[in-house]
Amino acid sequence: MPQYAVLIYEKELPGGVADIPPEVMEANIAAGEKIAAMGVRVVHEQGLQPAAAARTIHKDGLVTDGPFMETKEVLAGFFVVEAPDLDTALAVGKLLPIMDGAVEVRPLL
Repeated sequence: MPQYAVLIYEKELPGGVADIPPEVMEANIAAGEKIAAMGVRVVHEQGLQPAAAARTIHKDGLVTDGPFMETKEVLAGFFVVEAPDLDTALAVGKLLPIMDGAVEVRPLL
């Protein structure tokens, strides 16, 4: 079955996970059951440390602090799911609550 990365971009909160509103956390937790009910398997899911913890390696080997792209939204976490098609993977992405960012769904090789 094809796999898709579901990438979650959000504005970084000063307190991290502790600052996520309870209704958003509840919607995230509830999404797991809805995803399973769709017949989609979550292969992996992971939240990420704040963007300040990232390091970027450039082509000349230079290592710089922070993410490669500076934006007001950061990559907050990701899922890898097995879904029958892109439309189903998009439906999975739509289950995730979005505060200020977006969810990107990308087929994996």
